[in-house]
Amino acid sequence: MNDIRIAIVDDHPMFREGVASCLGDIGGFDLVGEGSCRDDAVLLAERMEPDVMLLDISMPGGGLDAVSSIMARRPTQKIVMLTVSESNTDVATALRTGAKGYVLKGVGGRTLADVLKLVYAGDMYLSPVLSARMVAGMAQRDGDAKPRIDDLTEREQEVLRLVAAGLSNKRIGRELDLHEKTVKHHMTRIFTKLKVSNRTEAAMMLRDASERA
Repeated sequence: MNDIRIAIVDDHPMFREGVASCLGDIGGFDLVGEGSCRDDAVLLAERMEPDVMLLDISMPGGGLDAVSSIMARRPTQKIVMLTVSESNTDVATALRTGAKGYVLKGVGGRTLADVLKLVYAGDMYLSPVLSARMVAGMAQRDGDAKPRIDDLTEREQEVLRLVAAGLSNKRIGRELDLHEKTVKHHMTRIFTKLKVSNRTEAAMMLRDASERA
């Protein structure tokens, strides 16, 4: 079998070096690119087309936003989150956005290698310590009353559709002939109405609503 082509995006160079060295010692992997932020991740996905990407959540620009942007451009990309975050919201958002794996930093090198092989083969992986907690959290949220996309104004829905397409506030402003501050105001109202805390969660609500329509 050919080596699995991987890219690592984390804002700590020494951590990237450690992961790359560990996987290199194990063998079977070809590191085709590294980066430190959301924009790096998007460019690596487009230019290098790695088999599997390892992304942190707390990178500049946001790892979850990186997943959303990558999947909008390259829906077949396989992504594994490698992070310290044990937040149910982060786990659920990462998986719903398109990540195929979620691993906590501190995992052993061979376990990480096995996860990458599983995801490359088409499977999904979630650190066992997070599985039961995430399922319970999702069940509770599903039982709560949910806000609707229809609660947004027509303009807010236009802004949200462009957010889901991966556009920045500045580009959204250009598309809709709005000042960037006005776009930010719309984003604040969207977050409040949908009861979400970031662009990725808002985009996922739009995607879910479209699938149900």
